[in-house]
Amino acid sequence: MRRPLAPPPLRSGPRFNQFINVPRVRVIDHEGENLGVMLTAEAIEAAADVGLDLVEVSPNADPPVCKFLDVGKYKYEAQKKANIARKSQKTQEIKEIKMRPNIDDHDFDTKMKKVFDFIEEGDKVKLTMRFRGREMSHLELGLAVLKRVADLTAEVAKVEAHPRTEGRQMLMVIAPK
Repeated sequence: MRRPLAPPPLRSGPRFNQFINVPRVRVIDHEGENLGVMLTAEAIEAAADVGLDLVEVSPNADPPVCKFLDVGKYKYEAQKKANIARKSQKTQEIKEIKMRPNIDDHDFDTKMKKVFDFIEEGDKVKLTMRFRGREMSHLELGLAVLKRVADLTAEVAKVEAHPRTEGRQMLMVIAPK
């Protein structure tokens, strides 16, 4: 029994030469001059005469715009551009700072230094207030500490998620302005 023919592999990147499946295209030569609308076969021939490929640069135009280019070089440049764009993106992380409601002033100042460092780097900060034992009956102490954090960071950050209680923890998220 014969297997059915597999579909051709999907090509990534722009269509070029014989893969351009429209009858007419607007052609721009290797020097950037507009040669006007031509039959696709003629355009491919003209590109071959110059020693280049006919590459579809704007497939959604009517008629599609094609250029005389070296396909390999064009794909390489496009990939290089995409890599640079990906490198320059900054992913925003969520950093966590854990505190207790009866935190001492020096410990609080140390934690606040880290909060400011994280905000400066462009990261969000999740503040977790942990309650143990009888501290659960004094949630207002933890709320006061989180309010103090919000007030101190008001110039550089905004409160994204106001304090809320989840079990034995109170959570608040602040993000850079």
